[in-house]
Amino acid sequence: MAELSLCTKESFDEVMRKYADMVYRLAYSRVGNSTDADDVFQEVFLRYIKADKTYNDEEHRKAWLIKITINCSKSFLTSAWNRHRDFEEPDENEGAEDENIKNTEVKSDVLNALMKLDTKYRTAIYLHYYEDLSVSEIAKATSSTESAVKARLSRGRAMLKELLEGVEFDV
Repeated sequence: MAELSLCTKESFDEVMRKYADMVYRLAYSRVGNSTDADDVFQEVFLRYIKADKTYNDEEHRKAWLIKITINCSKSFLTSAWNRHRDFEEPDENEGAEDENIKNTEVKSDVLNALMKLDTKYRTAIYLHYYEDLSVSEIAKATSSTESAVKARLSRGRAMLKELLEGVEFDV
């Protein structure tokens, strides 16, 4: 695979291919359904194009995309439209398998339990276990301290253990 340019405009298609799944999964883990995750996903890459930045390295680009995904998700969840919409509306995609979710094998008991956690625990666990970020990288991405991230991971694991009590997994 060709080396990615660190300039936004020169490498958008490659960046989309490389980071689309990560951005979508993180958005989904924060907003809880595929329709809203699609909206956040589009906003993240729109901001990426508008930013027209040059990145120091690929880790810097990845960290920027994670931070923007978290911020866009937070903005979406706290928007007036989202607070006042009727959550009883059926999702037109309900029951349909979302290809991104199916492909990343996150349609599972673990994901269902993860989605029941508060956003701060869900985000920390997702970034640590699904995106392999370190505690310090998660702290930077979420604008938290390392000790707060460690506490969220510990509490989140305990909550997941409780939620998954009695569930059998194939090892």
